[in-house]
Amino acid sequence: MDAKELLEKYKSGNCTPAEKAIVETWYLKFEQQKSQALSDTELEDAADRIWKKLPIHHETSIKRKLWPQFGVAAAILLTVSIGLYFFKGTGFNHQPHSPAHIAQRETPQILPGGNKATLTLADGKKITLDEAVNGPLAEEAGIMITKTKDGQLVYTVSARNNKLADGQVAMNLISTPKGGQYQVNLPDGTKVWLNAASSLRYPAVFTGAERSVILTGEAYFEVAKDPVKPFKVSAASQTVEVLGTHFNINSYQDEPAVKTTLLEGAVKVTAQSAGDVFLKPGQQAVLLGNHLNVNLASTEEAVAWKNGMFRFKDADLQTVMRSVARWYDVEVNYEGNLPVRQFSGEIHRNINLSEVLDILSFFKVHFRIEGKKITVTK
Repeated sequence: MDAKELLEKYKSGNCTPAEKAIVETWYLKFEQQKSQALSDTELEDAADRIWKKLPIHHETSIKRKLWPQFGVAAAILLTVSIGLYFFKGTGFNHQPHSPAHIAQRETPQILPGGNKATLTLADGKKITLDEAVNGPLAEEAGIMITKTKDGQLVYTVSARNNKLADGQVAMNLISTPKGGQYQVNLPDGTKVWLNAASSLRYPAVFTGAERSVILTGEAYFEVAKDPVKPFKVSAASQTVEVLGTHFNINSYQDEPAVKTTLLEGAVKVTAQSAGDVFLKPGQQAVLLGNHLNVNLASTEEAVAWKNGMFRFKDADLQTVMRSVARWYDVEVNYEGNLPVRQFSGEIHRNINLSEVLDILSFFKVHFRIEGKKITVTK
């Protein structure tokens, strides 16, 4: 068995006790010898040196060339100074013996979020969408609202009347809780995916010279093209204007900046106190205080949540845990002076919280679970 095969077995939890001892002994010895950030060459030399010194090294016939052929599994063990690379799939199933661990393993599993949302109609009626049966839910202002079997909300025009009795346009509000997400197809054909702890306020039918909606939290938009009726999204202290395009807006109040990422087409981002910018595909507008800047963007990172993934690039621990807290509906607290860490990589959002914390704990961070409260310590 070579090193890569052994590490794959370790990742999947299928190692024998002896094989686990080999991997974890290597990890602990490497940690003891590493006192500063190492180059790739130094990491390779250290890996070879330590593996050859292991007393049971000869039993596994592990190849000398360990770096960079370890792949994702070895990245967890080696790149402490570079970042944490998350495993795809189901994550670890074993109980690691590294210095970092998760307390209270007997705590009931905290499951990932799912399709959960509440629809508030113009007359104040509330519909819990995850409990509602599939099919027609309501007819309002000449619009039929339907829930599909795959968890979408669809608006279709059923009559020409598009106003309430008092002449006002019927406004709807769809909101997701922490641990929820939902997709809504607006009457103009625009598709919107709402992330957890988010809401979208919109008319049951678009009238007038523009299509305007109001967003809190995060959403991904695929706007139906209409050259004479621009689509406008108000979020926090900015407005995004498009004619037909694909983009993502992250405007959570607990995030330091509002980020608008363009995947297709063109958008105009206007901030109340910072002017406006135009984005091209692959660019991101970042509104931080009174400053509006345009940066190159990782579009895969921006929309990873929509595709069922967490994806981070050089993110600090607090940024990672804010995303985790919203999706698993937990409260996160911090104790003591935590080490500065940067996380890079991805992990599926369909696994239990304990599996996510298993992966993060390899970065010398300790998690204490008490009900729906997670305490992070050094």
